[in-house]
Amino acid sequence: MTSPIVRGVRGATTCSNDTPEQITEATQELLAAMMERNALEHDDVISIVFTTTTDLTSAFPATGARGIGFGDIPLLCASEIDVPNSKQHCIRVLMHIYTTRARADVRHVYLRDAQSLRDDLPG
Repeated sequence: MTSPIVRGVRGATTCSNDTPEQITEATQELLAAMMERNALEHDDVISIVFTTTTDLTSAFPATGARGIGFGDIPLLCASEIDVPNSKQHCIRVLMHIYTTRARADVRHVYLRDAQSLRDDLPG
């Protein structure tokens, strides 16, 4: 069997409004999809970095992540660069994982209005 190596899994989603409930729901949905599509177990996750666009300020995505069991994993939130005409109400994720998958077999996950950000990637 191949030894696990560290890889990054990317993901993004959007919220319709800047509310703690919307941020929590979108974050939890995204993380669940990232775990499922990559057949990950909790212990496979090393750390998660979240960014939000500057129009999402009512809650930390990490709070939503802790609500579904990621409280023992290092989580970091940051603000996205405010680029003109970029996707708004967007949460982006970089999840560091242990995996035996080849880089080409890692499934990045883009949900809701964030699907258009990386339509070049396999689903």
